[in-house]
Amino acid sequence: MAHQRELEEHLRAARQALEAWALDVASVDRVNISENIVFRVADAAGKFYVLRLHRPGYHTLRELVSEQLWTRALIADGIDAPVPVPARSGQGYVAVEVAGERRYAGMLEWVVGQTLDDVIEAELDAAKGRPMAVLRFLALGGIIAAIHNHAATWRIPDNFARHALDADGLVGEQPFWGRFWESPHLEPPQRRRFDALRHPIHDILSSYGKAPATYSLIHADLHPANVVVDGKRLHVIDFDDAGFGWHAYDCAVALYDYRDAPQFEALRAALVAGYRAVRPISDAALALLPLFLLVRSLIGIGWIAARPELDAEYTASVARQVEERADAVLSAWC
Repeated sequence: MAHQRELEEHLRAARQALEAWALDVASVDRVNISENIVFRVADAAGKFYVLRLHRPGYHTLRELVSEQLWTRALIADGIDAPVPVPARSGQGYVAVEVAGERRYAGMLEWVVGQTLDDVIEAELDAAKGRPMAVLRFLALGGIIAAIHNHAATWRIPDNFARHALDADGLVGEQPFWGRFWESPHLEPPQRRRFDALRHPIHDILSSYGKAPATYSLIHADLHPANVVVDGKRLHVIDFDDAGFGWHAYDCAVALYDYRDAPQFEALRAALVAGYRAVRPISDAALALLPLFLLVRSLIGIGWIAARPELDAEYTASVARQVEERADAVLSAWC
């Protein structure tokens, strides 16, 4: 019953928000609740759209507008990124109340297709499909490199604002995705261990620096589930986490869900080859991949802890992996 009331409240808010757009709405379906509440909207002509009700407190309106500024610039540079749909007012976002919370609603064009992770999973499960799965990572590496090429030369608008995923943003005192070492899903010894662990990581990243060749705007969540495949078309979605960070972090995120797969080294090699076909990346930058894989685990623990509506069961297994691998990863740097 509570779930039904929640759905009705979300649909009410979505329909209220849609009044700001010049659409003849035929249907509204909630498709996801995670960082945002996401709906698929169909108009009377059969065209589909994505309506997102953004999580309060995650981004300011200025930061949300900046996301659309960047995706428009990426599209102009030939990268298949989300297409914003402005409201009647010409603005990209409108305010709406959801269960007593003020949220911002934004609209994008919907892209039909399968997510790349579903395609890769099916190919990895089929022996004859595994070479094709490797080629998918070759293409993904090229997409990531093209985004970095664009970001390295794009003149950022004066009013542009996005978060920084630098040493402080990842493992500082107030990380962007929360104080992971204080997660209620960790045991007390793990909390102490992870608090201590973040300090050498912070030192390594601070020493590495932010040279333009290695640090710029990044997608920051470009794993295969955030790429939609439609024939030969590869459309990058979900720039919600996009901010300023290291290029190697983007590459680590793409590989993260496959870190324990038997094909990991082949997938990594393909991603790097695809990247290098479009943009140089040094061996020194690639040496950071194991560290960023470790960081991704840590920040994931914080991300789950800050979102009690999500399933937190995986935290224990991720924490064990961190404990098992941290010393070996850090030994390459300390």
